[in-house]
Amino acid sequence: MTMEFEFDATTTELRERLLGFMESHVYPAEAVLAEQTAKITDWSTPPVMASLKAEARALGLWNLFLPEAGRGHSLPHDTRGAGLTNLQYAPLAEISGRSPHLAPEAMNCSAPDTGNMEVLAMFGTPEQQERWLKPLLAGEIRSAFCMTEPDVASSDATNIATSIVRDGDDYVITGRKWFASGAMNPNCQIFIVMGKTDPTADRHRQQSQILVPRDTPGIEIQRGMTVFGYDDSSHGGHAEIVFHGVRVPAGNLIVGEGEGFAIAQARLGPGRIHHCMRLIGMAERALELMCRRALSRTAFGKPVSAQGVVGEWIAEARCRIEAARLLVLKTAWLMDTVGNKGAHTEIQAIKILVPEMAGWVLDKAIQAHGGGGVSQDFPLAAMWAGARSLRLADGPDEVHKMSLAKSELRKYALARGVSERSEGAPQGAREMEPKA
Repeated sequence: MTMEFEFDATTTELRERLLGFMESHVYPAEAVLAEQTAKITDWSTPPVMASLKAEARALGLWNLFLPEAGRGHSLPHDTRGAGLTNLQYAPLAEISGRSPHLAPEAMNCSAPDTGNMEVLAMFGTPEQQERWLKPLLAGEIRSAFCMTEPDVASSDATNIATSIVRDGDDYVITGRKWFASGAMNPNCQIFIVMGKTDPTADRHRQQSQILVPRDTPGIEIQRGMTVFGYDDSSHGGHAEIVFHGVRVPAGNLIVGEGEGFAIAQARLGPGRIHHCMRLIGMAERALELMCRRALSRTAFGKPVSAQGVVGEWIAEARCRIEAARLLVLKTAWLMDTVGNKGAHTEIQAIKILVPEMAGWVLDKAIQAHGGGGVSQDFPLAAMWAGARSLRLADGPDEVHKMSLAKSELRKYALARGVSERSEGAPQGAREMEPKA
């Protein structure tokens, strides 16, 4: 098969519509968002978001992330999404990433809701979809994903200690989570909680995921977590939550006991590429701001743009952005053609490459802006914090690198073993070969 990255008619039309939405509504609303957010003390959604959502929905820029028109479930037509492929969605997510605190949520395409909706669309029962997926797709409520824990190294998801214990017709949840994104927002009505139902099972079969309504007795939201000092209130905040013997019906379990790790992997594949798509948009905007700033300022008798080091930054930024974009598009194409499992190597590669690329471009843009770069007068500092945090979210760089290295080495270890066997190598030599 040949990879084709040219925009098709659907993507072209949506892209033009989205570019117009960004220019006429989103960019002008950024200052309004900052002003409104400064006055909010409860992590509620700033009022400007409601008008942006209404406009995005009217333009058909709604639930673009969800493929296959809601995966064929009997959802209301206006909540199904555009049914785009990953390759079609990529340039649209990139554009929305230019205003990461506004555009994705305005189009109902922001994390963690997107991942939670994917989970419910893929694995939810009809009852779970009716109660939670429909209002999420309609943008009526928000959600949170509770996986990371403060007391264990959560880079290894099998370390999770929160317990989910069957008791008659219920499950009882006990444990502590933090960085539960979106959970501070008062409109967050449902948590997807990952915990252990059987600590004695195989290490990848110990975990399960369960739906926990926010108003269930025993939930204690202790505090909102900051990210490099930002409270991320426009995203609903990140909560530290204690579950004190929280009891929910057994029907709230997603799929079944022991399926939690597999569900998490299915959830994280699309989530990782969506983050990378938006990061490219962030990097593009940072480069644009750097160029404009460099042309408008004079230092040491000549424009900043004429300073050699700044020109190098600009050239290097363009090279890095283009390379990252091509790898993301290849990954999207593979996910569409051979599935997420077939694109596993590329998903890991973009998760390593793109946040680092975006962080580098943003850092140089900040430097070119001088003091303004670290201030609230430009979006660069907040964007940098978001890009840097994505080197931890959805798996830290080191875990992806370790897994990717193992995958690469396995190919050569297997090839070496085949070669030695074909040459009549002694049995002992074959036994010394690394195991795949």
